[in-house]
Amino acid sequence: MTRSNTFRTLEEFEDFETQPGWKPGAEPGIDPLKPDGGQESVPNLQADCQITVVDFSQDDLQVHELDNNQLIEFVKQPQPSWVKCRWINVNGLSWDVIQALGQYKNLHRLAIEDIMNSRNRPKADWYTNHAFIILTCQKLVRLLEDDSSDDESDDDVRSVRSVRSNKSHSSVRSAARKFRRWVTRKKVEHPTAAAILESGTQPQHSRSPSFKHQATGFSDTFNPNTLCTLQRYHASWNSARTEYMEKHSALASRGLAVMVEQVAMFITSDNTVIAFFEQSADDVERPILDRLSSPATILRQSCDASMVAQAIIDAIIDMAIPVTWCYADVLGDLELDVLTHPTIQHTKNLYIIITEINKIFNLFNPIQTLVNALRDHKTKLSQEAATKELQNPLRGVIISPMTYTYLGDVYDHCLLITEDLKSTKESANHMIDLIFNTIATYQNENMKQLTIVTILFLPMTFLTGYFGQNFQDFGAIQGSVNTFWYIAIPVAIATVLVILRETIYESLVRFFQRRHIIGIRRKREKKMAEAKRRRSQPPKTKSF
Repeated sequence: MTRSNTFRTLEEFEDFETQPGWKPGAEPGIDPLKPDGGQESVPNLQADCQITVVDFSQDDLQVHELDNNQLIEFVKQPQPSWVKCRWINVNGLSWDVIQALGQYKNLHRLAIEDIMNSRNRPKADWYTNHAFIILTCQKLVRLLEDDSSDDESDDDVRSVRSVRSNKSHSSVRSAARKFRRWVTRKKVEHPTAAAILESGTQPQHSRSPSFKHQATGFSDTFNPNTLCTLQRYHASWNSARTEYMEKHSALASRGLAVMVEQVAMFITSDNTVIAFFEQSADDVERPILDRLSSPATILRQSCDASMVAQAIIDAIIDMAIPVTWCYADVLGDLELDVLTHPTIQHTKNLYIIITEINKIFNLFNPIQTLVNALRDHKTKLSQEAATKELQNPLRGVIISPMTYTYLGDVYDHCLLITEDLKSTKESANHMIDLIFNTIATYQNENMKQLTIVTILFLPMTFLTGYFGQNFQDFGAIQGSVNTFWYIAIPVAIATVLVILRETIYESLVRFFQRRHIIGIRRKREKKMAEAKRRRSQPPKTKSF
């Protein structure tokens, strides 16, 4: 018998691959100089991208809004001489755009492969003419249910009614919906991004939940069909678990979700920044453009690509702060329920919260190492000398002393978020312990009460059985029923005193100790009140 009969190597990887055409031993990287990327098949990654090119110096600023084809033609033109720094911000991933920018700045093939593969860890790679940065963007989005999904007949009727009757009818329908939900004990289930992904169709605007931008940390979206929730980002191959965890997410009951995406960024040696986002480029682009529009800002005055990269990383990290706040708020509401009426269901909710916080922490914690890696590559030049060498390709990628300083502030934000996540996770674990301890205490107290009742009726049960025997000559049962109570009551009292003697003694000791403590507190309060009264009295004056 040979080993070839006991096992066979799996050669079909379609069910396990994360990239189309991937297989063990394939050529690493994707070459942007070749139409097919140097792979067996052309990369199948096409999307209509929103591309913003920002050219600026200390005295001038120009912003170009381009699509895929316009970018390909734009990068073929020479860069104007007045431009000190260029920022190319790409919203969406498409092979033609990636290939054009790869050829434009001679980006490394391994970095190109990492852009197209979303299962990467946060890191910073250093190549000859550019630095490559990958990190995860986590943001909070709100799912809003559109109320315009009523019947057309109802819309026609409401259109001819007055404003008052319209409001009254709407309030009645709203109350009816709330009553049905209360009777059925069902929560409002908001359609998730996973459901949109699985359906494969664009939902109607009148019936689909929409993602609305909120000024306080909530984000709008670019394409709802390609959103990736926290549960689906780097998820296992067990789709049933992923769907369950997404449906029962800690934020689902509030109509909220955490969206996660990979962000890739290049800092080139000629003072250019190229950033690739899957969805959230606008969320990062708006505040940075506001800063660049003012000539007095540090970002505009520095004309430093590393400072632009620092601003992008800082914005991405700041978008994660509302996520930690929201989980802390959800845990606070759950804590009130646990303190008032703990149930086993609360432990399930807490487990889901801990699972989600663990994933957020695992995605966010490596960003601290990324920031430290950028700070470790600080140039040895002074700030003035580094500013003069920013556009010199022979100097390589320069992390200026100013960028080093501001990356320290970014690192502080990372520490703040990770510490909040750790604190929230520890609170959730402690609440699980509290639930089981509280439930166990309740059960012990119930058993204690049942034991006391059993001890109290134990002698009566014995006497009842004794007097209920069928003796022919038993004079005690011939008389009054009072005879039974004359015997049962003293026996019951004696039994309770004997069996519960230690409990009764400890109760008396606690009673007198408590009484003594209360007496001491009253004396202290009386002395404090007397001293306060004396201080409030005006001083007596002597008359001569």
